Amino acid sequence: MPRRSLVLVLSVAAAVAVAGGCTKVEEPPPGDAEPASEIAIAPDVEARLARFAPTEIRADLSSLSDEDRRVLGLVVEASRWLDPLFLRQVWQGNPQLERDTHGWSGGARGAARQYFELNFGPWDRLEEMEPFLGDTPHPDGAGYYPEDLTAAEMDAWLDAHPEDREAFTSTVTVIRRDGDKLVAVPYSKAYAEFLGPAADLLHQAAAATSNESLAHFLDLRADAFLSDDYYPSDVAWMDLDAPVEVTIGPYETYEDGLFGYKAAFESFVTVALPEESAKLTRFKEELPWLERNLPIPDEHKNFDRGTESPIRVVDEVFTAADARAGVATLAYNLPNDERVREAKGSKKVLLHNVMRAKYDHILEPIAERVLAADELPHLAFEAYFNSVLHHELSHGLGPGTITVDGRKTEVRLELKELYSTLEEAKADVMGVYDILALVDKGEMPDELRTTLPATYLAGLFRAARFGLGEAHGRGVVAQFNYLLDRGALAVDDDGRFRVVADRFPGAIRELAHDILMLQALGDYTGTAAFLDRWGTASPALTAAVARLDEVPVDIRPLFPDAPGLAGPPTVTAPQ
Repeated sequence: MPRRSLVLVLSVAAAVAVAGGCTKVEEPPPGDAEPASEIAIAPDVEARLARFAPTEIRADLSSLSDEDRRVLGLVVEASRWLDPLFLRQVWQGNPQLERDTHGWSGGARGAARQYFELNFGPWDRLEEMEPFLGDTPHPDGAGYYPEDLTAAEMDAWLDAHPEDREAFTSTVTVIRRDGDKLVAVPYSKAYAEFLGPAADLLHQAAAATSNESLAHFLDLRADAFLSDDYYPSDVAWMDLDAPVEVTIGPYETYEDGLFGYKAAFESFVTVALPEESAKLTRFKEELPWLERNLPIPDEHKNFDRGTESPIRVVDEVFTAADARAGVATLAYNLPNDERVREAKGSKKVLLHNVMRAKYDHILEPIAERVLAADELPHLAFEAYFNSVLHHELSHGLGPGTITVDGRKTEVRLELKELYSTLEEAKADVMGVYDILALVDKGEMPDELRTTLPATYLAGLFRAARFGLGEAHGRGVVAQFNYLLDRGALAVDDDGRFRVVADRFPGAIRELAHDILMLQALGDYTGTAAFLDRWGTASPALTAAVARLDEVPVDIRPLFPDAPGLAGPPTVTAPQ
């Protein structure tokens, strides 16, 4: 996504002045970080870092006005405040470790520091969060809960204090100890030193734009940073239609491995590609039909969700916080608030330049090493693009608000820490299922019958390398094993893979049914059993992945055109 930075942005001094006016919170406890000279470094840390290929992500900013460029710069500056905030969400000991490794450069120490910044902490997101820096085990509750808090203790507290349940399960509170009590602290208070400056910059950006929808969203989102009420700004984000497309706030709950309740802050600063977006608007009109077509009984289908569901194709200019931790995002479907989804649907945002970079630098080289030779001609960027699109569309389909034992609840709350893994697998499989259904309906090109399965299969190998501890990674392994067991995939004598064309559509339908029913019933036990059965890498998959050592696992986005930045961002707050 090409970007040119002829913009006015806040100077360093101005950023500090903004920071000086906000409430200071106490520094989180340092955890168990050792003195810098004694911190153990994984001996292969340089090889680990090399799995991420530095890649310039360029965005064409030539159509932006001077006003748009100023807004872009201000939003980038606001986004930078979320990096140190997210660092604390990952682990309360991260600030001390960040200080201990400050200035590390060259050799293993330099690689460790860079890998710390990429992972937002000392744990390798590709290796089931094992430590590569120090030896502190990764806390399931990340930085959201006391490190010694167990799920059983919190459940017992809520049983004894039912009046605390809403605040404790909120996506925008952290849980802390106060003597022998547990307390919920709103994000606006816990992270005030970062959210205050970010909110001020968003208000400045709102004042700088003449686009009413952008100004409205930025003002409301800035207010939400200080009030913790994100519903009005989520609704405004759904209606956002501007050259600068901004997604900023607390969204995904993957980082909370204890309960899956707490939302991580992230930011995507992008520029709109209106012509590309216009080509896809027809798909939102198909959403009611796709819901009706789901392979589950009608009583489990969600006919109450809004169907506005705008689709935006954009070029990425800058990311921050959770949006740039570990594997780079291709697309996203937000907001996650079921109230907004039922009222307005959800917005699908596709990062066109990131998708192109991953296809060229990662997917094609993987396919050349693991697919049967006669499958390679079937690989196609158009199939890849459409599979990503329908993955995101699928997040807005199927069970969301459900009834379990007579009480109204959400799939997310019932499946807890397993929700993200199953939801990502659902979106992968349903995306393929829906594309094939639309091909049958005559709404998509017939050649996708051939190009989609091969491209999807190559994509499984790409995502399987993300690590079983990562939500998408384990769900991908489950898909692979299930389809192999059903005969929809086959392994040749030379260890290369192919799609079994006559079995593939039926197996995809069965897999979509099984996943959707686990969600519809809010079946935590069944989901655990499903992932235990299918979510462990088979020898065939392990052997194939071993042949990919020379291919980067992912790109490491660099933002040469982001206003006000030179080179990759850092995890520290602007100073």
